Amino acid sequence: MAEKKVIVIFSDAVTVDPDSKFGKKSATFAQADVNGLEALVATYGKSAVTCDEAVKAVETSEACVYTKDSNLDAVLDNVDRKTLVVVVSSKGVAFWGFGVNNKAGAVSRAINAQDIYVTIANIVDLPITSECTGAILYQMMKDPNLKISEINKLKEAISRMESVIARDNREPWDKHDCA
Repeated sequence: MAEKKVIVIFSDAVTVDPDSKFGKKSATFAQADVNGLEALVATYGKSAVTCDEAVKAVETSEACVYTKDSNLDAVLDNVDRKTLVVVVSSKGVAFWGFGVNNKAGAVSRAINAQDIYVTIANIVDLPITSECTGAILYQMMKDPNLKISEINKLKEAISRMESVIARDNREPWDKHDCA
């Protein structure tokens, strides 16, 4: 199973066109204060020089990669369905990919770097430090109960495995209903 990953692109050169591939399926926040976000992401992420290197790093092992390259098309063409792409600029923030409601469009909520960071960490299962006081941006998420849904799926899988183990632990004469 592929692990959840994130690529964060810090670039003012990227514009989110509502008619583009990225714009149609992204949730955007125009009222975003992104001061300090790069430092927060750097605590968990690997810096990449280009978007191509960012995609390669995510494909290999990195859970969080950030870059200042503006080649968004290269990222979108090469990421899998378990990758969250976040574009950060002075004009706002846009989320695309895993866990994002592609019908959210432009969300009119003021957000800060802590909110963005906590949302990214929540979606891709990065640890959140106790100093982080941001709120998760549920307005852009596909499923606000994402974690509960994942836990329920794991519980169902465990119960199926336990029933198979219990069936295999029976005595040979109890396994068949031939008598």
